[in-house]
Amino acid sequence: MDIPGFHIRPARASDIQALASLAAELFSIEKDFAADFRKQAEGYILLLSNPERARVLVAEKDGKVVGMATAQLLISTAEGGISALVEDVVVTGQERGRGAGKALLDGLGSWAVSKKARRMQLLADRENTAALLFYEKQGWAPTRMAVLRKFPG
Repeated sequence: MDIPGFHIRPARASDIQALASLAAELFSIEKDFAADFRKQAEGYILLLSNPERARVLVAEKDGKVVGMATAQLLISTAEGGISALVEDVVVTGQERGRGAGKALLDGLGSWAVSKKARRMQLLADRENTAALLFYEKQGWAPTRMAVLRKFPG
């Protein structure tokens, strides 16, 4: 899939360095997370090794990865079927606002439909107003749910 100025494609193992670098840029905005190249690389390797349950898309410009978005499938009892959890949506600063983010989300949406997902969901930092406005423009709506977390062990 292409849009003017960008090529949207599935990520490859050779993209791990670029994916981890984009995650570091994202995590500089999202204060709940910390950049750790090794951890992020391991996560992307796991996603790429499970193409039936996960999708990683990248946006390329002039042969360089400048954006990414990931999704993975979950079973939703509320929906009585599959849902897709979208994560790691980021386009590098100088390329934001040029359509790559929308194209990445649209690509994940097509993948989710092909997997018969009944709902897509994502998390966004409450203080990242630019991202929240972007998602709203793409038709995403806030919920009344609060996100909680705990590290096992």
